[in-house]
Amino acid sequence: MDREKALNIVKQQLTEHRYQHTIGVMETALWLAKKYGADEKKAELAAIFHDYAKFRPKEEMARIIREQGMEPALLEYNSELWHAPVGAFLAEKEAGIADREVLDAITYHTSGRPGMSVLEKVIYLADYIEPGRHFPGVEEVREMARNDLDQALIQSVKNTIQFLLKKGHPVYPDTFYTYNDLVTQED
Repeated sequence: MDREKALNIVKQQLTEHRYQHTIGVMETALWLAKKYGADEKKAELAAIFHDYAKFRPKEEMARIIREQGMEPALLEYNSELWHAPVGAFLAEKEAGIADREVLDAITYHTSGRPGMSVLEKVIYLADYIEPGRHFPGVEEVREMARNDLDQALIQSVKNTIQFLLKKGHPVYPDTFYTYNDLVTQED
């Protein structure tokens, strides 16, 4: 699917602000893919569709999670996590995206997972550091991304976990497992 067609499909599902975020994620993903050797076309497509389900009703997302046999524990955690796996399902069903690597990058862009592919890392990180993001720690991760994909990813996951803990929110297990997997690989 070419860029313009993908962007037109996604634009219908997003607010203008979220569409601009998507453009930033796409551009950042292309830069990271080129720098770290991920497939640029797959990175572009995954970035465009990463928030495809972001504004779907929570009831619809919960129903899809149950009906499609997705991880049921997702429903016990913040609904902000739901749009990633649901988005991958809907990108396949509604937009005809069949590439498993692209769909996995969409699925895991919020939680991460152990054993992430380079493409999955690129999309996770691009979503975290795109130019429209402004929060404590993002500049440090942007700097790290210039030199080391894994170190930037470790710091972004660490920041996310610390943020959730500080707010008293539960942390989805895959996010802990992602952190542990990444720091274990670094040792």
